[in-house]
Amino acid sequence: MVRVHPEILRSQGLPAELRNEKTTWQERYDSIVDMERHLDRNGTKIVKIFLHLSQDEQRKRFLARIDEPDKNWKFSLADIHERKYWKLYVEAYEACLQATSTHHTPWYVVPADDKENARLIVSGIVLNALEGLKMAYPKTTAKRRAELQLIRKQLEEK
Repeated sequence: MVRVHPEILRSQGLPAELRNEKTTWQERYDSIVDMERHLDRNGTKIVKIFLHLSQDEQRKRFLARIDEPDKNWKFSLADIHERKYWKLYVEAYEACLQATSTHHTPWYVVPADDKENARLIVSGIVLNALEGLKMAYPKTTAKRRAELQLIRKQLEEK
């Protein structure tokens, strides 16, 4: 949102050298990539998923939020105001995704107009990431089994 509305950045009270709109975004993207690289080097698996919604689907969902009382809370007039900036948001998202997608922390762009398929795709991405961690319960040694049997015997006696 700040990329689309630079006046927000200007109002944050940052020193002038940090408000340079020509370099701010690349510096922030570099910081994101550096942080993700650090986390990856230290064993944290990062999965970044961008749910891509079309402008027409967003319009349909807004109408549903107006028409269905249980969804009224999800809607704000600000949503309609921001739709005027659709093209600028798309450009901002594209720049961010391109600048912060790396070999170790790629972005997965998921078409989200169809919620069921989007959820299925996201589930697959998360499942693949979990499988890639090769997690397993620790193996018990013969010595540990013998120790547990002694403890069991003591517990049975009491």
